[in-house]
Amino acid sequence: MSSSPESEPAEQQLQGILDLQSVLVGAENGSEFLTGLSRLAAASISDAVGDEVECAVTVKVKRRPLTAAGSSARAVEIDRLEQAIGDGPCIAALREMSPVIIDDGATDPRWPALTKKFTEIGVHSSLGIPMEISEEASAALNFFASKPGAFTPDVFDKAVGFAAAARDILHLSVRIDSAHYRAENLESAMQSRTAIDVACGVIMAQNRCSQAEAMEILTRVSSNRNRKLRDVAAELIGQVSGDSVETHFEG
Repeated sequence: MSSSPESEPAEQQLQGILDLQSVLVGAENGSEFLTGLSRLAAASISDAVGDEVECAVTVKVKRRPLTAAGSSARAVEIDRLEQAIGDGPCIAALREMSPVIIDDGATDPRWPALTKKFTEIGVHSSLGIPMEISEEASAALNFFASKPGAFTPDVFDKAVGFAAAARDILHLSVRIDSAHYRAENLESAMQSRTAIDVACGVIMAQNRCSQAEAMEILTRVSSNRNRKLRDVAAELIGQVSGDSVETHFEG
């Protein structure tokens, strides 16, 4: 059964989301994910334009936009031209949180220094689309085309739809990173607690004292040596057993 014309955009959007999820799952770190994202964006919009389009990802944290990744080394260099000048469609899109287009660099009067450099390297139209990541950070997809008028209404809609899907995946990535960070902190805290408990047991056996008294001794040593309580506990365990302490989990 063939798809109806009306269902094709929805199917394309779903496929785009699945592709983005695959990029997220396959990436080993944030930089690799953003590079994969920019390459996927460039390929998607190139198909819509019928000509090669390059894409860079700009990330803005604490009011400072920086080029984070690109579909190619050239895309990164193009994006950095805008960062060096200090304004342009991508930076304006991040500032206004709304898409910004240069339809034809030869006639657009807004950023003459930038459009002059763009024209010199064969970039004649550009599109910046912002993506809100969190209260502290935002990002933008910055598309570059070699011909003027590349970002027609249909192409624009496709790029905005892709950016919306990318924004959702970025939110997911941030949540995954936060959960991983919390899990690492929890494991570290449990290991510290285990080391301290074992060290208190050693002190209780050596000094025939209560757990409260053992903890007081351990805390006093930590304060006198200006070292973390866990480090002092681990050192004591190492002196007694010749080994370190680990937390074990049973499934």
